[in-house]
Amino acid sequence: MPVQFKMIPKQNNLVTPPQVNYYPCAVSKGEENLDSLAKTIASRSTMSRADCYGVIVALSEVIGEALTDGKIVKIDNLGSFQLTLTGTAAATPEPIGIENIKEAKIKFRPSSELKVKTKDIKYKRIR
Repeated sequence: MPVQFKMIPKQNNLVTPPQVNYYPCAVSKGEENLDSLAKTIASRSTMSRADCYGVIVALSEVIGEALTDGKIVKIDNLGSFQLTLTGTAAATPEPIGIENIKEAKIKFRPSSELKVKTKDIKYKRIR
């Protein structure tokens, strides 16, 4: 099935006079949740839906634990997860400490195998 998109106007205020340009924006057809993923995986394997559910929940917990330990989590055909930090600047490196950290974010980088799957996507404009 083609991925649906619509054109969204965005104003560029950096030029004089301000210009409006239109950019493509993917339109979601809904969500896949944990239960539906487990059901789909179970239909393609010898595991039950409950087993798949448990594996997915455990995987998310283990990924979170590894990230909080400062590790990069690499799942070969999926991609890698890494923790990044945002914070406030300091004039010198010495005073930088925990108080300079605003938040931790999770960065996901898709694997080359996953990127290949998105190369042949068909698109359909809806509006």
